Amino acid sequence: MSLHRRLQPSSFFSVTSWSGSRLMLVPFPRFIRHQAFDASFDEEELSEARKWYQSFKIDSLPEGNTSFARSSGPGGQHVNKTETKATTTWPVPQLLSRLPKLLHAGIRDSKYFSKRSDCLVFQAQTQRSRTANTEDNRQKLFDELQKLYQATVPNATRPEKAVKYEALKKSATESRIKSKKHHASKKASRRGGSE
Repeated sequence: MSLHRRLQPSSFFSVTSWSGSRLMLVPFPRFIRHQAFDASFDEEELSEARKWYQSFKIDSLPEGNTSFARSSGPGGQHVNKTETKATTTWPVPQLLSRLPKLLHAGIRDSKYFSKRSDCLVFQAQTQRSRTANTEDNRQKLFDELQKLYQATVPNATRPEKAVKYEALKKSATESRIKSKKHHASKKASRRGGSE
């Protein structure tokens, strides 16, 4: 998994500096706990992604470009004489035009991404027909996009949780203000004592 996918807005680490060839990670301050997971995302982008997912069906995928070759491995004469292995490519720009913004960064992090052709590439050879193997590739793309959505887009925070986080946020703010006032009064008493 790439660094970008590990460091989503919900991560409890911030990038601080490079030390030689190592990346130094430091935990975020603990006050982040009063924030709901989806609060760190842009609301419009979240709404767009959730709406897209509700209507996302395998039929809504573009066709892709499929080529055929002879399958490898067991299968008898049928495998040796016919070209049923399907390799289907989907150009990334074509996919991005149909996906919500939140998923764009993760497309090129997919294990199926080919940097050389800027495509997602899928292969299938388990079926005895070209059509069935081509459909397998479409199913693999569909599954990959669903996984990407689930790894990237958080579920909506329930109303009762939102109330809880709001109360925690208020409490954290009050505590911070109280602490600042306490430090200010300590400083003031020191200045008063030295005069």
